[in-house]
Amino acid sequence: MCGMYLKRKNSQYGLFREKDVIYVSLDSSEKHVLVRFSYQPEIYRTIRSIHGSKWIVPGKYWQIPYQEGILSELKDAFPQTLQVDPRLFLQELKKELSIRRYSPKTIKSYIKYNLDFLKFIRKTPEVVDNDDIKQYLYFLAGRGLSVSTLNLVINALKFFYGELLKKKFIYHITRPKRDKKLPVILSVDEVKRLLEAPQNIKHKAILMMIYSSGLRVSEVVKVKMADFDSERGLLHIKGAKGRKDRCTMLSSVALRVLRRYYIEYQPGNWLFPGADPEKHINIRTVQAVFYKAKEKARITKEVSVHSLRHSFATHLLESGIDLRYIQELLGHSSSKTTEIYTHVSKKNLSSIKSPLDSIMESDT
Repeated sequence: MCGMYLKRKNSQYGLFREKDVIYVSLDSSEKHVLVRFSYQPEIYRTIRSIHGSKWIVPGKYWQIPYQEGILSELKDAFPQTLQVDPRLFLQELKKELSIRRYSPKTIKSYIKYNLDFLKFIRKTPEVVDNDDIKQYLYFLAGRGLSVSTLNLVINALKFFYGELLKKKFIYHITRPKRDKKLPVILSVDEVKRLLEAPQNIKHKAILMMIYSSGLRVSEVVKVKMADFDSERGLLHIKGAKGRKDRCTMLSSVALRVLRRYYIEYQPGNWLFPGADPEKHINIRTVQAVFYKAKEKARITKEVSVHSLRHSFATHLLESGIDLRYIQELLGHSSSKTTEIYTHVSKKNLSSIKSPLDSIMESDT
């Protein structure tokens, strides 16, 4: 078992202090393995013989540099007596995801859901079976998690147990169907009010960039000064979702606001730096800017900063722009993703006359 979370907790470790159990954990830097146990001469001599082991007096534990195979070495040395921090099992997962160039956000999510699963099921990965996975997913579904989150959990578990541990049972799990929800779109007037709401030129420039170029919030925060091609009216988006680069349009109105912003703020490498000029602005800061502008513009619709991207695509479609070009501007891999905007566009619906109007007009 990799985590016996028991009734009487030790104040420091949250675990039983059993005489014959060795507690193996990972430090916060993930560079050292920490080993704790009740003193026994045999265990003491074995731990001391491991290369790089060091006794830490203040914490009263042994410290061993983390390296590939250290967990197997400890298991061989102490069969059936280890109680292991679940994070140790996931170091190889983290390494593999990094090698395959997964985004930091995806790596963080995959580690989180695999760690939560191991804590929930209280087993080591090698003995996990299909029923354990189903039990965990049933538990998450009961908590009201969205379909997209459940699919992300399945992807995380599938990668670890299917790709790394070569277990086949994970492939038999049926994925839940996604809810077919339509995006909420802001009208042209609402967008105008929203963009005029901020008094701060930096905040105005951020919102204008998102709407005028159809950007994701994760993209606008990472725009650099070198990404502009103002002569051609283009903006280069690098390393976007799926590690894809693309070019999108650059509005002349947004460009004028950006020039005013540049004169006032003189940004360096990042177009929108954060409190630390060496780092870009935080996504949460942009979200807070949006909600403040939404409130000031008196918009009551349930919308988020991503709604500006949805509105950009819908307004282009309503103005007669071909769906294929909108797909390119948004960076969608499949045209099916872009086609959702045909369901919220008023372009075709506005030409259809309600039968009620025909009935009442004939009476009149």
